[in-house]
Amino acid sequence: MPTGPSIPTILQDLSSRNITLPPARIFLDRFGDSPQLSRSLIALIRGGGKRAGASLLWGHEHDNEPVPSVGDIGIVLDDTDLPALITRVTSVEVRPFDQVTPEFAALEGEGDLSLAWWRSAHWQFFSRECAAIGRVPDPSMPIVCAAFEVLHLL
Repeated sequence: MPTGPSIPTILQDLSSRNITLPPARIFLDRFGDSPQLSRSLIALIRGGGKRAGASLLWGHEHDNEPVPSVGDIGIVLDDTDLPALITRVTSVEVRPFDQVTPEFAALEGEGDLSLAWWRSAHWQFFSRECAAIGRVPDPSMPIVCAAFEVLHLL
């Protein structure tokens, strides 16, 4: 994950805005792998259509980042490393890429909400991530499927 603001710095800023987070493990989160994709995904969340995200388990392992757990609080940073919103993880499941469900694809709120669209777009996305970490994409690659609720729009 790129460097950016620290959690204590962000929490101090939130406190100055009278925003207090519930007790939980807090992590910094980003959506997408380009400024354009980040802005698009954050807009979908702000609009209420996106309530889940998928990540590559191999990426978490490569970066020594823990997999989200139910109850974790995510401070989502935008493409300029500013906090855009705060989420709470409501469910997490790791499953092979080719076993992601149509229900999860729809919950991600992207494209036409179909599993076919999800597979096509996410295959491209995870292929780029695999290349960056020295892995080869595979239909059985482990995907972290996390649903969330939005606590604050910033």
